[in-house]
Amino acid sequence: MTGTPRRRFLASAGALALAACAGQEGLDPFAPKRASGYVEVDGGRLYYETAGRGEPVVFLHAFALDTRMWDDQYEGLAREFRVVRYDLRGFGRSTVPQPGRAYSHADDLAALLAHLEADRPHVVGASMGGRCALDFAVTRPDALRSIVVIDAVIGGWPWSREWLQMYAPVIRAGRAGDLAAAKAAWLALPLFAPLRANAPLDARFARMVEAYSGWHFVHADPERRVAPPTLSQLGKIRAATLAMVGDRDLPEFQRMAETIERQVANARRLGVPAVGHFPNMESPELVTKSLRAFFARA
Repeated sequence: MTGTPRRRFLASAGALALAACAGQEGLDPFAPKRASGYVEVDGGRLYYETAGRGEPVVFLHAFALDTRMWDDQYEGLAREFRVVRYDLRGFGRSTVPQPGRAYSHADDLAALLAHLEADRPHVVGASMGGRCALDFAVTRPDALRSIVVIDAVIGGWPWSREWLQMYAPVIRAGRAGDLAAAKAAWLALPLFAPLRANAPLDARFARMVEAYSGWHFVHADPERRVAPPTLSQLGKIRAATLAMVGDRDLPEFQRMAETIERQVANARRLGVPAVGHFPNMESPELVTKSLRAFFARA
C-alpha cells in the first residue's frame, strides 16, 4: 500500500468499518436490510420476507406457487422500496386452512401489513394473487397507495365453457384424491404453454408446483369470498391501478384485464409483448421497469 502512514491507517480503518456495517448482507453497506418470519393470523400463520426501505411494495403470488415467483422483482426493487413477499394461506411455508374454519385472504393481508407497520402499500398480485389484491382493494379502498394486477382473476368472474372444460381434469383428479395426477394436469394446462417453451422457466415453475402441498386440489377451501363479488364492486377502487397482461395469455384473462381497465376509474391496461400468463417471470426486466415507473407516477 502506498501513501503516508496516516492515510494507510485511515484506509484500513474505513475498510474495516464497511465490513462491520455490511454484516450478513456481505461487504456492501448499502445492501437492502432483510428479514423474514411468521405472522399469526386467525386460524393460521403466514411466512413472509422483507427487504429494503421506503414505500412498501407487497407481492401476492399465483395459485400453486409461492414467494419465489417474485425473485426478480423482489431483488430488483429492494434498493428503492421496502419490498414484502409472503406465502398466502395454504401455500409455501404458510399453514394450510383449517377445514370448516372460514378465513379471508384480504384479512390475512391486513394482518400482515399491521404486523409489519407497512401503511398504504403498493400491492402487486399475479393471477390468484391478483384476485386477492382486488378483494383487498374493494373492501379497504383507502388502505392502498396503488395496485398492480398481473394476468389477474376477478372474484365472481363468469368463467367460459372453454375454460371450465380445460380445467376439468384438474378438478377430477383432485376430487379423486390423486394429488400427483392433479399436479400433472395443472402443469399441462394450455394456460402455461408460453412458459413451458422456455426450458429454464419451465423447470423453475415445475419446482414450485412440486413443492406445493396440493391442499386445495383435494379439499374444499373454506375461504370466505367477498360479497357481493368483487366483479360488481370494481368501481369502489380509488387507488391508481395498473392491469398488466401477457399478450399471449388466454382470451379469458385478456377480457378480465379489459374489464378492470373499463370499470376501475383510475386504471389503465398494459400488454406485455411475447409472453403468457406470468409476465414477471417471462419478461422480468420489462415488468420490473414498468412497476418502477408506475410507482413513481402513483
